[in-house]
Amino acid sequence: MSINSSNQNEFESSVNIQTFLSFLVAMTVGLLLAVLVLPLWLPNMSFSLGGDAPKAYWYLSRATAFVSLSLLWLSMALGLGITNKMARLWPGAPAAFAIHEYVSLLGLTFAVFHAIVILGDHYINFTLLQLLVPFSTVDYRPFWVGIGQVGLYTWAILAFSFYIRPAIGQKSWRFLHYGSFGMYILGIFHGIFSGTDVGAGWAQNYYWYSAGSLIFLLVYRILSATIDKYFPQEKKPVPAPASQSTQ
Repeated sequence: MSINSSNQNEFESSVNIQTFLSFLVAMTVGLLLAVLVLPLWLPNMSFSLGGDAPKAYWYLSRATAFVSLSLLWLSMALGLGITNKMARLWPGAPAAFAIHEYVSLLGLTFAVFHAIVILGDHYINFTLLQLLVPFSTVDYRPFWVGIGQVGLYTWAILAFSFYIRPAIGQKSWRFLHYGSFGMYILGIFHGIFSGTDVGAGWAQNYYWYSAGSLIFLLVYRILSATIDKYFPQEKKPVPAPASQSTQ
């Protein structure tokens, strides 16, 4: 979610604040309704969603955690691609900016669902208050769960700040937007130290490759900016077109 100042004025948001809030509410309600409706279509799921020890809520929370983190990775990769001017190759800067924006909102929705759906799990018995208040989940890794909660609130603030940018000013918006790097780090640590899949080889590879690719894009961005600053390229004058002789 990192866009430099040269592109901030060139590409404006295609989502206003009303659409943003409606999108967030609609996606969250839709995902929750899916949990209720699917057992009616697939009766075998009723056992997983009901009873004294339902398993599906825990699995849904784990799955949507990786979905939201992947969408956050894609959003940040697109943002860095725009600032690195790599998006000009494909799919083009305007398209990358629009995808970057919508993917960030979609990832935030999955992150909210990841937190809410765990209320259906009876093994840990999280309460709504524990989900809302960071570091209050005393029965399950409170520090690392709290880190994820702080990351979720940070994500919501960053997404919301884009749509009030004219009110808070460009400098304030840019300062807040740089927090996306810290937010991603919080999400990674939350997944590693509070998730139950970290021991699996595929999960370890996922964390390494996703975080490593963003580090590569960030280092490339810093090096490109440094080279452009200290070794600016001289623009070659464009030769005037040859005048056509009239007969």
